[in-house]
Amino acid sequence: MPTPDFIVQLRAKIEHAELWLPGVTAIVLRGDEVLLVRRADNREWTPVTGICDPREHPHETAIRECLEETGVAVNIERLLWVQAVGPVTYPNGDVASYVDTTFLCSVAATSGPAMVGDEENLEVKWFPVAQLPPIKPRFREAIAHAVAGEEPGWGSRPSEVR
Repeated sequence: MPTPDFIVQLRAKIEHAELWLPGVTAIVLRGDEVLLVRRADNREWTPVTGICDPREHPHETAIRECLEETGVAVNIERLLWVQAVGPVTYPNGDVASYVDTTFLCSVAATSGPAMVGDEENLEVKWFPVAQLPPIKPRFREAIAHAVAGEEPGWGSRPSEVR
């Protein structure tokens, strides 16, 4: 799904001014592999991410976004961490900061194969955790945190929260 309608409506009023939004990151593990998407807007590899719709719980957002973006049905295993992210300036000039809730997810027994599910992404691929493509440090750290089975954390930098 492209930019949610409620954000499009807000942007019509505030233009490119910074928005503070609830977001999620889903670290989907399958054995020693992690599911990543290559974003269409900046061509970067990331875990599945998304913005919570109004009145939607973060765990519901993670499940919805995984299915929409990759065709993979997931189960939430546990909370990894909550942190502030941003500001992020998008190619169109929009600025946003996020309260990001990161979840460890597993593939549901009813899941189909991984595939590009919407126009937000160019590719969907399982990567061995030991052979990740270039990704932002916060995503690399989230994957390491998930694989290590560490307790949930809160803070500005996950590595400072153990």
